Amino acid sequence: MSVREIPMYIDGQPVQSQSQELRDVVNPATQEVVARVPFCTADEVERAIRSAKEAFKEWRKVPLGKRMRIMLKLQALIRDNTAELAALITEEHGKTLPDAEGEVGRGLEVVEHACSITSLQLGELAENAANEVDVYTMHQPLGVGAGITAFNFPIMLPCFMFPLAIATGNTFVLKPSEQDPSSTMRLVELAHEAGIPAGVLNVVHGGPDVANQIADHQDIKALSFIGSTHVGSLLYNRAAAAGKRMQAMMGAKNHCVVMPDANRSQAINNLLGSAFGAAGQRCMANSVVVLVGEAREWLSDIVDAARAMKVGPGTQLDADLGPLVSPAARDRVLRLIDAGEKEGAKLMVDGRKVQVEGYPNGNFVGPTLFADVTADMTIYREEIFGPVLCVVSVETLDEAIAFINANPNGNGTSIFTNSGWVARRFETDIDVGQIGINVPIPVPVAYFSFTGSRASKLGDLGPNGKQAIAFWTQTKTVTARWFEPENVSSGINSTISLG
Repeated sequence: MSVREIPMYIDGQPVQSQSQELRDVVNPATQEVVARVPFCTADEVERAIRSAKEAFKEWRKVPLGKRMRIMLKLQALIRDNTAELAALITEEHGKTLPDAEGEVGRGLEVVEHACSITSLQLGELAENAANEVDVYTMHQPLGVGAGITAFNFPIMLPCFMFPLAIATGNTFVLKPSEQDPSSTMRLVELAHEAGIPAGVLNVVHGGPDVANQIADHQDIKALSFIGSTHVGSLLYNRAAAAGKRMQAMMGAKNHCVVMPDANRSQAINNLLGSAFGAAGQRCMANSVVVLVGEAREWLSDIVDAARAMKVGPGTQLDADLGPLVSPAARDRVLRLIDAGEKEGAKLMVDGRKVQVEGYPNGNFVGPTLFADVTADMTIYREEIFGPVLCVVSVETLDEAIAFINANPNGNGTSIFTNSGWVARRFETDIDVGQIGINVPIPVPVAYFSFTGSRASKLGDLGPNGKQAIAFWTQTKTVTARWFEPENVSSGINSTISLG
């Protein structure tokens, strides 16, 4: 049986790559090859960038209202096609269908935010800043933007990038993950169906060579990256050397603090959903729980709840978590679990030998839980990106805050408590960019910016919200003074007086 080949998207059309280097796109629950994706040639990447550069000449002049109406159409199309997009995510990524539908919903929020571009891109005016002098600003597009996304959110992460970039008047080149590109490509098709003109949104595929070419290219003015810390740091340095603007949202080690006064059942259910949902393949997953004081007695309940979670293919509606994205990802998680045992952590729940009936070849790892984890252990220091939860026990809130602040990452953290004083103390003293209070995954709604910090972020401005508008535009400030014409008998004054 022939397997479809994922096309590029250039000049408003799907285009088959001439590259001889193809990668299998695999269903992680079955190992069935569902598609093949090309690693585009340098000439093909150049063609996509050239198309975006040419399209920018006209797109930047398109009125805000017309750009807004395209985004309104796109959000309607995404809403109408949610089930199809979710099914494509599940087939190639492995996350459960409800989780995939939730991802589409988070991407949709960003497109809905882009529908407000007519007010988001307003400038400022100071009339009579000096004698008959006005000062005003304009927020204008940069040119060609680009985005490079990780595999774990093939709809949401592109939506974190191109809708606001395009709505602000830029054109765009997108490189989705080669591991699960089909849902991204369907999203791009919907964007063109909504009315995005040819050349404004282009897609290329590939690995490090394509990413490096994008980071180095002089015609790309801004680059957004969401993925691993190692790759993000390398690309950030290349982009800086090429003189372009860049935002890099990278790795994390997120902590969830549980206070003894928290709602016990709610805290445990939310914690486990955060840690094990999407098989732990979220940069915002809470992979460390810090039990404070008497909350340490809850460990047995957490263990029981983790053991009760169901593992299955993403299409199995009662499954709590699906497979990892690839055999390599599974092998890496298994190695880290082995390291945790060897280094003295107490393995309370072991997901290494989970069997899913009917799916013997799936990349499954069940919920895994370690107690007595310390900061020097490999399972704490490294981002596992799998269904592994580390449990740390401390006596006081002060110890919990100090423990979290000592970690180099700052993507997100949560606290469960019924005390307003404790919550306020936590949000004030914690050195992490995104905080959840009785919320397990503190990703803000799209009209607020994504504000990870420290080693989890490079660049001053994050995706979404006001920061994204600032990232994808440049501010021009105009200082203007107009003099009365010297020839007062000219037709100009006559026209004014008759007006």
